[in-house]
Amino acid sequence: MTLRRLRVPLFDADRAVHRLLAPTGAAADLVAASFPGVRAANGGIDRQLLGQHVFADPEALLRLERIIHPMVEALEKRFLAFARARREPIVVLDIPLLFESGSECRCDYVLVVSAPMLVQRQRVLRRHGMTDKRFAAILSNQMPDYEKRRRADFVVPTGLSRGLSLRRLRAIVRLLRAKRLPVTRLSRYACRERRRTANA
Repeated sequence: MTLRRLRVPLFDADRAVHRLLAPTGAAADLVAASFPGVRAANGGIDRQLLGQHVFADPEALLRLERIIHPMVEALEKRFLAFARARREPIVVLDIPLLFESGSECRCDYVLVVSAPMLVQRQRVLRRHGMTDKRFAAILSNQMPDYEKRRRADFVVPTGLSRGLSLRRLRAIVRLLRAKRLPVTRLSRYACRERRRTANA
């Protein structure tokens, strides 16, 4: 991970979920009880089978999120407390469904890593067990990439060259470490709009 190379502490929500669904993970028994047939031979959760249950079923996905999200948030709080104790000037929360879950309201700035749809498709379909149908179901649960870019404070392109992406990321980290930026305007606006819509 490039951010780790830049010595920026990173909380990876996806990795946290993988740990929670592992054989000794805190969520394994709860998920297995809620979704029969997804237990793997090693005692953990078979994520491919679980995906087949939830990605095309909004109610099942919501049920899974109610189990997983509070646990991930607890791990995130522990990560932030540790970083605060170490007086880290910058930390990064890598959250795939940041805008969809309203989690941008917990951040000072939002960075979106973006690539053209063709590149995204090629990358995702290389994953084990991924199919066109599952990819389409994943996209249906996500905010369009152009809207994420519009709401973000920073965008890092990844469809051109690794060098370009790294230079862009380094420049952003330098700005944040120098504290030359005001509190983000776009992210705060998005939070206000979300709260206004929820209360309407």
